[in-house]
Amino acid sequence: MVQTDISQISGECNTWREKLRNYREEFTLDENRLRQVAGQTLSKEQLQDVEHLHNQFHIQLINIHDLKQAIKNHDRQVNLELTGNNSISEDSLAKHESLHTELQSLEQTLGDLRSEFNQFLQRTS
Repeated sequence: MVQTDISQISGECNTWREKLRNYREEFTLDENRLRQVAGQTLSKEQLQDVEHLHNQFHIQLINIHDLKQAIKNHDRQVNLELTGNNSISEDSLAKHESLHTELQSLEQTLGDLRSEFNQFLQRTS
C-alpha cells in the first residue's frame, strides 16, 4: 500500500471531469453547427464530410461520457480505499495513471476533430 494525498488525486479527477464537461459542451455546439451547415446546398463531397463529421461527433461524445464515468468511478474507489484502510493501493494508482493517459489521448483526438471541423467550415463558407 502507498500513502498518497487523496486531495491531489480527487482534485485531478475533478479537473479531468470538468475538462470533459467542457469538451462535451463544445462538441455538442459543434454538432448543432454541423446540422445548420448540412441544411445548406452542399456538394456530394461536402455531404460525405457532413456524414463523417456527424459520426465522429457522436463517437467522441460517447467517448467523453465513458471516460468521465470511468474517472468518477475511480474517484469513488479511491475514496472507499481510504475510508477502509487509510491508503491507496498500487492498482488504484496505476488506474489513475491509465485514466490520465486515456484523457491525454482523447484530448489529442478531440483536437484533431476540432481542426477537421474548422477546416470543413472554412470550405463551406
